[in-house]
Amino acid sequence: MDLDAVRTFVAVADAGRFQEAAAQLSITQQAASKRVAALERDLGARLFTRTPRGARLTIDGQAFLPHARELLRAEERAAASVRPGSRALRVDVIGRRLAPAGLLRDFHRVHPDAELDVVTLFDADAALAAVRSGTIDASFRAVTRPVRRLPEGIEALRVYDEPLQLVTGPAHALAAARSVTPARLAGHRIWMPGLVAGTEWTTYYDDLATAFGLTIEATGPDFGTEPLLDTIADSALLATFVGERTHLVWPAHQDVRRIPVQNPTPVYPHSLLWRTDNPHPTLTALRTHLRAAYPNDEAVWTPRWAEESA
Repeated sequence: MDLDAVRTFVAVADAGRFQEAAAQLSITQQAASKRVAALERDLGARLFTRTPRGARLTIDGQAFLPHARELLRAEERAAASVRPGSRALRVDVIGRRLAPAGLLRDFHRVHPDAELDVVTLFDADAALAAVRSGTIDASFRAVTRPVRRLPEGIEALRVYDEPLQLVTGPAHALAAARSVTPARLAGHRIWMPGLVAGTEWTTYYDDLATAFGLTIEATGPDFGTEPLLDTIADSALLATFVGERTHLVWPAHQDVRRIPVQNPTPVYPHSLLWRTDNPHPTLTALRTHLRAAYPNDEAVWTPRWAEESA
């Protein structure tokens, strides 16, 4: 059904005259008459009786009028649902306990009126495909390829370098350390069962291990954060890495330690990816906030690919 014709019908019904309705719609009276005539043909019903005093609704016209108004209201709701700024900004944060979720929460504290739809996708390939297709507006990811090699129309902004921490139980040899250097970790068993081949985080930790001669094990099933902490808390040999802003909760009796890794500080390079033609105003506000809120420290270690994507 031609919604312009429906809109013209409603305007004529409200004005009572084709000429006045045409003026309101900025069209000619002849165009208004043609639109209504076409609508009548589509419906197989006469909607108006033309009189010297104007246009009077027929019984069919009276029956159709409330439905015509609802059609126009539905059209406006449909348009508003995708109008920039009228819908929530959909952002992928990888995991709700990880740093990107914290970055987004920080943004929302500064912009409490911003509507956000937070999702978690698996890896960078899935996130990039979702950004390209428009399924999501943006994604926080480590970009393991140079920015110039991203798909056309996709941009990336390095927004936060997250320092790594070592997590140990109280019986571990490094449990009492205030900080540790990457070199000091050589020979210690670092257990990370969540490492999955082909993901950006596995690429990062593989490069970290190579750079400092570390032993990072990904053996065994990944049962999640709580079982991992249970094992670490009871072990004198195993430790694991987490990001500084990773949210972890454990029982007090476990006495788990989080130890900064420094000199140099390995950092995980979080970037924001988005489509360059995305006009959502909240996306613009998010990029502005991230640029200003998290200045990166130069005295850190990152993989070479992170330096190329900065």
